[in-house]
Amino acid sequence: MNTTARSRSRSAARLAAVQALYQQEMEGTPIARLLREFHDHRLGATIEDAEYFEAEQSFFDDVVSGADARREEIDQVIAGKLAEGWSLERLDRPMRAILRAGTYELLARSDVPVGSVISEYVDVAHAFYDKRESGFVNGLLDAVAKQARPARAE
Repeated sequence: MNTTARSRSRSAARLAAVQALYQQEMEGTPIARLLREFHDHRLGATIEDAEYFEAEQSFFDDVVSGADARREEIDQVIAGKLAEGWSLERLDRPMRAILRAGTYELLARSDVPVGSVISEYVDVAHAFYDKRESGFVNGLLDAVAKQARPARAE
């Protein structure tokens, strides 16, 4: 797979992972069923005339499963980076899903460069929010990166 195609399929996997984590928090869908549903009906599909890029399925699975399995640890890391007086519960669900997926990658996927993780989730945030919230994602994930990968977080 060429670099551009891989990049596009990873971008699609990240967006789908955020959607899956959001759905999981909303409905409590078991992870195995959620992954199967996305494999069968969402990844690379055309929904309401919107064609989805083919997502790198193994990467999608890892982000969703890993973020779910390590949710308590991830939530503590995120909560530790929020401004005083803020809690994770105060953030809306799409924002929590974006931050959980991005934090998971920063903690567990050292094969993915810090800059790629941050810029990709800022792009995902643009799909849901305006510039202010995208800046929040950028700042918070940058702070997580400095903690999770101190030698590489430039």
